[in-house]
Amino acid sequence: MLEGPKVSQSELAKRFGVSQPQICRIIKNKERILNEWHRNGDPERKRKREGKDAALEAALLRWVEGARATDLPVSGPLLQLKAKHLAEALGRPDPEPSGGWLARFGARHNLTFKKPLAEKGDAEQPTAEHWAGVVLPGLLRSYVPSEIYVCGETGVLFPAASPGNGESAGDRLTLLLCANADGSEKVPLRAVGESPRPRCLRGVNLAQMPWSYRGGSPAGVTAPLFAEWLREFNEGMRQQGKSIVLLLAKHEAHPYLQLSNVRMVFVPPATALAQPLDRGIASDLKGHYRRRLLRRLPAEHGTGQPTLLDALHMLAQAWGDVRPGLIASCFRAAGFSPDAGAEAPTLALAPGQEQPEHRTPTDEELERDGEPAEADGDEGTVEGEDVQPCPSEREVWGSLATLRRYLECRATSPDLFQAFYELEDVVHVVSAG
Repeated sequence: MLEGPKVSQSELAKRFGVSQPQICRIIKNKERILNEWHRNGDPERKRKREGKDAALEAALLRWVEGARATDLPVSGPLLQLKAKHLAEALGRPDPEPSGGWLARFGARHNLTFKKPLAEKGDAEQPTAEHWAGVVLPGLLRSYVPSEIYVCGETGVLFPAASPGNGESAGDRLTLLLCANADGSEKVPLRAVGESPRPRCLRGVNLAQMPWSYRGGSPAGVTAPLFAEWLREFNEGMRQQGKSIVLLLAKHEAHPYLQLSNVRMVFVPPATALAQPLDRGIASDLKGHYRRRLLRRLPAEHGTGQPTLLDALHMLAQAWGDVRPGLIASCFRAAGFSPDAGAEAPTLALAPGQEQPEHRTPTDEELERDGEPAEADGDEGTVEGEDVQPCPSEREVWGSLATLRRYLECRATSPDLFQAFYELEDVVHVVSAG
């Protein structure tokens, strides 16, 4: 209308029911208003509202534009995570963006957070035939087995600390598992539970544990939690000087990130059930965990019901019990290894049985030397000398609990727990005898 026949400002004001000074301001700022409209065009928008933190929104908008220029999917949870990181970098006092802020930010800049049908490059979803015949063989030729990783989630239960009070029989943990094709590296477990700050984890030096825990997510692993894990995993590979490929299922909780040392490749849904974790790795972990859980439950230990902290330690021990040979055979069975053509061990499970045939020995099988010979109680003793009595099992387990707590508070490396776990296993073997 401003480009048509000349119309007075007073006439325009009457026609649109606004004041003449408002028409004057619109004409004066015509170029700026048109540029804003073309960039964030919303025909229903009547006024331009600014956010409370213009610098944060400008930085976040530049990141969104850059991500979309490279065809990276931008979801709401991922945008909230990026906003939090930018807010922390800018030193904002309250760096936790809410869902309402996200909605207002999207409305101000005409953004919709819908996942594209497919992403380009490694994130594109090929057909199962193209994946099996072209993509996977190319990856296997480009990487050695120690550089081929898979990750995925599985769920476990641990007994509730106070059963019988109207609570469920147990609480659920979601585990994020990751290992490479030759079994030489099992990434420390990441557990996700509902409780954001469990009481049993207070005072624990979480940075030095052989596991990690994130809470506050009843839905399990979410996009922000997975993106956080990905960045930590990428940093670990960078410190090792390794460039690896990470195979994972396409899922809304698995955002695609461009990383320096980790190349993400999504497995087509049609082949998801053939992934190595589902071929026996996850079930073997659960079998070891159940065995350790049942071994801990006898009342003579005097330790009560296992807590979340106990469950996390048992899961770390169970993850360590999964043998590299089993992991390699599961990769071969799924076709995710360069020597996949070789005959792999059978991993079929008996009805109702989750643990695969390649299981760890039971406590009875570990005792290969049989019962210890009874020593002569009088040999080597001096009459009148005080003999220190043998501690009871309850005292031994109490001492182990004290030692573990000391390590939880003072440990300087997660590797220290491996020695403690081995000592605990030795005590279990002696106790079973």
